Amino acid sequence: MIIYKVFYKNYESKRGELMGTLPERRKDLRGKTEVQSGLRWAKLRFGHMVKDENSIFVVPNKLDLGIDTQVT
Repeated sequence: MIIYKVFYKNYESKRGELMGTLPERRKDLRGKTEVQSGLRWAKLRFGHMVKDENSIFVVPNKLDLGIDTQVT
């Protein structure tokens, strides 16, 4: 499973601000890279919250549900 952390560029503080996270539920990314797939979805989901949609960027994070959910 891929989890996308969605950020936007805050030019005043010169850093990225976290907007939210999006879980990728598809196994097939339909010929796109992880970043392209997540960025398209993030712009559709969070584009109305910012003035410039081009200031949105994503950071993909792979999560293995078999290993990462175990408590030791």
